[in-house]
Amino acid sequence: MGQLSDRLNRLAPSATLAMSQKSNEMKAQGIDVINMSVGEPDFNTPDHIKAAAKKAIDDNYSRYSPVPGYADLRKAISAKLKNENGLDYTINEILVSNGAKQSVCNTLMALVNDGDEVIIPTPYWVSYPQMVKLAGGNPVFVNAGFEQNFKMTPEQLEAAITPKTKMLILCSPSNPTGSVYSQEELAGLAEVIKKHDGMFVLADEIYEHINYIGKHASIATVEGMKERSIIVNGVSKAYAMTGWRIGYIAAPEWIVKGCNKLQGQYTSGPCSVSQKAAEAAYTLEQGCVEDMRKAFERRRNLIVELAKNIPGLEVNVPEGAFYIFPKCSSFFGKSNGEKTINNSTDFALYLLEEAHVATVGGDAFGDKECFRMSYATSDENIKEAMRRIKEILAKLK
Repeated sequence: MGQLSDRLNRLAPSATLAMSQKSNEMKAQGIDVINMSVGEPDFNTPDHIKAAAKKAIDDNYSRYSPVPGYADLRKAISAKLKNENGLDYTINEILVSNGAKQSVCNTLMALVNDGDEVIIPTPYWVSYPQMVKLAGGNPVFVNAGFEQNFKMTPEQLEAAITPKTKMLILCSPSNPTGSVYSQEELAGLAEVIKKHDGMFVLADEIYEHINYIGKHASIATVEGMKERSIIVNGVSKAYAMTGWRIGYIAAPEWIVKGCNKLQGQYTSGPCSVSQKAAEAAYTLEQGCVEDMRKAFERRRNLIVELAKNIPGLEVNVPEGAFYIFPKCSSFFGKSNGEKTINNSTDFALYLLEEAHVATVGGDAFGDKECFRMSYATSDENIKEAMRRIKEILAKLK
């Protein structure tokens, strides 16, 4: 038998994908599972975007694309950043990749050296620490829990910084919590970062348009932060284009050149047809984005109301994205007579096996007291899922 590399053996599998796979296996057995584990809009890609992709096929966009992406798409992204965020980036400061996930990984691989520290507020998206490890860095976790609405303070950031600190990863709106940093909160964090030479922030803004508190705030707009920021974004969440696999970074040109060099060696340019679809997403009518945002906000209000009516759960009100992250620790140590809940992973498995509702335990996100539910599903599914959960939790004593 062969042996996998030490690099690969350091990585943990994705808990969110594992739970989604387990729920799909149960569905294949004929079990009526409501899957609230996956971070994917349930809407179809808007028709005008699909039409642009069909035209691209007819126009023979079937050859290798440039490694950093088509110039027209990068121009569209540049215009979006200017018009929506007030940020000036040339197309040479933009790199398009095979999804925002690759954009995050590109950045870490390009900037992090062996032994460098990367600060990650918890709860975090499951892949951040694994990508840091892949790059040879060490993740440094800062607990930003339920009581502080899952947002790190400047004081916490300052306390976590050492001479080895290279970067902060900040996700706003947040996966898994839905918390959103205000412009004032970002400015406070920025003041700390600016005191430390050679420190950067990777700003994951993929949920930018799914925002319930008004205009999105980007840390790159804070004075002195553009040259220290790597913005990661894409079309997957706002335009319901997860399978199209188009993400990008906007960053200082020297960082973009480094990521371009890396990408040129292991994936080359993104899918040609997907890029033309993404160009249409950014340049044509935007009503679809607001329609989906409104639907997610309605669902947010519905699931929060229902979750607050379940004894034992503590629920904050998410300000963006399409997740709630309730505290379930009051059930730890309780049993239905056959199964005992010892942690949030046990709790999520109990919901799946007994209520047939797929969620993800907070252990996977660095928070042992909570669990994640996606409300990117129909109102009917939300109501039925919460009914099942309320019923099954009442059996724990």
